[in-house]
Amino acid sequence: MSARMHQQRGIAMIESLIAILILGIALVGTLGLQARSVAALSDAGLRAEATIAANQLLGIMNTDIANAASYAVAKAATPGERLAPWYAEVRARIPGATIEVGVSPTEGTTRTEVDIVIGWQRTTDSQVNQHRVTSYLSPAT
Repeated sequence: MSARMHQQRGIAMIESLIAILILGIALVGTLGLQARSVAALSDAGLRAEATIAANQLLGIMNTDIANAASYAVAKAATPGERLAPWYAEVRARIPGATIEVGVSPTEGTTRTEVDIVIGWQRTTDSQVNQHRVTSYLSPAT
């Protein structure tokens, strides 16, 4: 019996070490998933801000259709006087945002196509995200 006990000595220690190793791997995996979910939540929040900003600009432009062309701005260009307040507000809500607004009359109609592109990068090592909204404005008849 003593020979058998001698062979079993240390098994509990090995089992404990294996359990700790498995637990450690599970914890590292859980932390990785948590980090990814925080990043996804942050990106979703910025996308929502971009959507709200685009809709806000469309509302502003809809009340000033006669001057719609003055709301156009190229990427990284200085916005015009009419667009500047909205532009500054978006840059404050979405840090480092790139904004591009294209305005072009639709040929053969009274409609004006508005293409709004808002881009951002959450961190320097993350991917560049871009939200594009294309809409048409038409004067009241």
